Amino acid sequence: MKYIEEFRDPELAKILASAITAEADPNRLYKFMEFCGGHTHAIARYGVEDLLPNNIEMIHGPGCPVCVLPVGRVDTAVALATQNDVILCTYADLMRVPGSKFDSLIKARARGADIRMVYSVTDALNIAEANPDREVVFFGIGFETTTPPTAVALKLAAKKGLKNFSVHCNHVLTPAAMRAILGGHENGKAANVVLDGFVGPAHVSAVIGTKPYHEFTRDYAKPVVIAGFEPLDVMQSVLQLVRQVNEGRAEVENEYTRAVTPEGNKKAQALTEEVFELRDMFEWRGLGSVPNSALQIRPHLSAYDAEKRFPLDLPTPTENKACACGEILRGEKSPTDCKIYGNPCTPENPLGACMVSSEGACAAHWTYGRFRDAAE
Repeated sequence: MKYIEEFRDPELAKILASAITAEADPNRLYKFMEFCGGHTHAIARYGVEDLLPNNIEMIHGPGCPVCVLPVGRVDTAVALATQNDVILCTYADLMRVPGSKFDSLIKARARGADIRMVYSVTDALNIAEANPDREVVFFGIGFETTTPPTAVALKLAAKKGLKNFSVHCNHVLTPAAMRAILGGHENGKAANVVLDGFVGPAHVSAVIGTKPYHEFTRDYAKPVVIAGFEPLDVMQSVLQLVRQVNEGRAEVENEYTRAVTPEGNKKAQALTEEVFELRDMFEWRGLGSVPNSALQIRPHLSAYDAEKRFPLDLPTPTENKACACGEILRGEKSPTDCKIYGNPCTPENPLGACMVSSEGACAAHWTYGRFRDAAE
């Protein structure tokens, strides 16, 4: 299949749905966690769960990059923009993520801070070159997918000798979060939910390949099926997971062969290795402090490290106690279990991170799933 429409073919979807229903054991419950915000969005948008038998439950994991950023890091972004007279550049979704006391970058911009939404980190580089008398900070977030472009920008800044550009690095690693969900880190908050397998991420896997997932089949006996973003991709991966569970297998399978290889993108991996190194510890929303789960800029590029350039002493961040985003990211609750979901927390008035990005579980359910809820 070569075209997007083929991966959304309703007749093929019916065939896959029938195959899943036929192979799913009616006497057991299957719990599969998708570990990609793109999958969460696709499942909600195309009603994938409506095509699955009732004994197959899709659980939304911590695969949305702005959702997993903890409150303290949001507070840092606001402080960078308001306390240091910098031009702060970041991706659009982060603008509305609430920090302590419901503050956010978009509210700080309304108060006069120079905060700019960019489509890529090179946009921030261009802004730095156009404003040599101003400090420009790129607030970088994301999983392995967005890390290589940040690495390229740091190398370019060094090559050009830019003195007014730096990166605040918040890039995180998918396998470490999967490990934390399964209780593989005593410092983190393991999910209080029994999982039968993972739908592995798409773009992340295109970068890191399939090999990093073998530890989950070997050490935890959890099957992993890497899937593309389209609804038929997700359904095919569910069918493969059902078959593995039924046969007592735990293997890494690659449904997304049109983009993912066992080795991944070696050039992107080399760029990441050259520019970044592991952090000893990093806090995730919902998972707590997870060791070796994030990256920091290597010492030879420390002149471009905003954390060193602009050290901040901020108050202890305060979470919104009514928000269940942490439990949702761990798979312990669904969006509708949150007391503030829909009232007052909506995409227009997000009180929690999961309601901001279209990849967030709450935003996806609000946009698509709530109408099916109303019809039931």
